[in-house]
Amino acid sequence: MTAFVLIGALGGGGDDANKPQAALEASASSSALPSPETPAAPKTTAPATAEPAPEPSTSTAPKPAPAPSPTKAAPAPEAKSAGTVSQLNALRSAESYLEFKGFSKKGLIDQLSSEYGEGFPRKDAEWAVENLDVNWNEQAVRAGQSYLDFKGFSRSGLIDQLSSDYGDQFTKKQATYAADKLGL
Repeated sequence: MTAFVLIGALGGGGDDANKPQAALEASASSSALPSPETPAAPKTTAPATAEPAPEPSTSTAPKPAPAPSPTKAAPAPEAKSAGTVSQLNALRSAESYLEFKGFSKKGLIDQLSSEYGEGFPRKDAEWAVENLDVNWNEQAVRAGQSYLDFKGFSRSGLIDQLSSDYGDQFTKKQATYAADKLGL
């Protein structure tokens, strides 16, 4: 019967343009059949009898360790998740710089915290650099190769440039490693 009323209301002429819509709305609200706009509610049936949960077996399996106390904070799985927004941004900037060229640890901290560089607070820059997964010896090799691509250097000249406080600020050991790897 509802289908006939709906078809009749939609098919019936009449002067009132709203009659088909009104009939459709009335039919949808009073009909027990689902309409395309309103999905049918899922059928739920309650179990006839509630069965108790099965008893745990009495096997000789070891008992799990007690849960940690909620008053003690568990250590973060990664240092990255424990950083502040500024520290995490400094970390992202540090990673970006390392994609561009080789940096020493000290040089990267200076770049991140310099007012002429990124301008991060020094502590945030230090945190970021400490949380990088980087081989500083390989960074020295990259920086040394950049210098050699630009101009010729003697062994001592390259080591001095890489380890200078006015140069790249690698340790003397890192600069020597780079010179060795670069064949000087």
